[in-house]
Amino acid sequence: MKIKDLEINGITFLAPLAGITNLPFRQLIKDCGCAVVCSEMISAKGIFYNSEKTITLLKSQENERPLSVQIFGSDPISMGQAAAFIDNLGIADIIDINFGCSVRKVVKQGAGVALMKDPALAQKILKSVRYATSLPFTIKIRSGWDASGDQAVNLAKIAEDHGVNAITFHPRTAAQGFKGKADWQLIARLKQAIRIPVIGNGDIITPQDAGKMLSQTGCDAVMVGRAAMANPFILSQIEQYVAHGTFVKPEPWAIFRKMEALIQGYVSYFGEVTACRMLRGRLSWFVRGLSGAAAFRKELSTLASSAQALEMIRNFEAGLKA
Repeated sequence: MKIKDLEINGITFLAPLAGITNLPFRQLIKDCGCAVVCSEMISAKGIFYNSEKTITLLKSQENERPLSVQIFGSDPISMGQAAAFIDNLGIADIIDINFGCSVRKVVKQGAGVALMKDPALAQKILKSVRYATSLPFTIKIRSGWDASGDQAVNLAKIAEDHGVNAITFHPRTAAQGFKGKADWQLIARLKQAIRIPVIGNGDIITPQDAGKMLSQTGCDAVMVGRAAMANPFILSQIEQYVAHGTFVKPEPWAIFRKMEALIQGYVSYFGEVTACRMLRGRLSWFVRGLSGAAAFRKELSTLASSAQALEMIRNFEAGLKA
């Protein structure tokens, strides 16, 4: 697969997840076999006003590349300037625009999925970003504001005409959020309507789901978000399943080693106090379904140091072996 002139070594993309796809999490997912990882959704206005919090989200490392950096906003000028700023940093292999976020505070700004109701403004933003950067350029969209998918097809055609090199499609409406069922038939329709690559997104929980999406829709690649939070190996499992019809399930010890790597990454990136506060909820993702997971989750509520976290993991692992 190619996005513009960027060769993609695989068919799996990590979805941008606010508060989740920070640098240490992206590095973990990349190390588990994902082809392309994506940043959190980053405010173009935050870049424009040089917000320290926003600029921090742009921290990157060479070992996570290729990296897609997603921006959002409703002002064509600041969107173009944000794209140019990111390009000049030299961290990104892809610039992505969010046309799909349905969170109220984003929609109230006229950004995210709100732009799917305003194709004229969307077109101005696309022109501004394409003029600002020569990097591979993608967008992430939803079905739109009704279930027909007409707004998605219309925006995709506009995007293709204005230099967008690939489109990620999450076929749920703005009102659905993450509820209900993604309409994969709309992915197939979009794939037929445009010539650039289409990345399918929505309701991929298992490698088999990814295989079904690819075969049913003809999409070029798949994007996974929430499922990667519980199973960081799912991206490599998808690659295995699509290539060979089977995949390897990780042993518990492999999961524990990734938990330890995430602890180290979080402490290094956020500092120990903040990292431990965040890890109280996040370490529990990895042990769902394992014997003793409920007790481990309860114990995590007291987490105050990385040493304590590592000891909890060692005790959990020893309990499984007993």
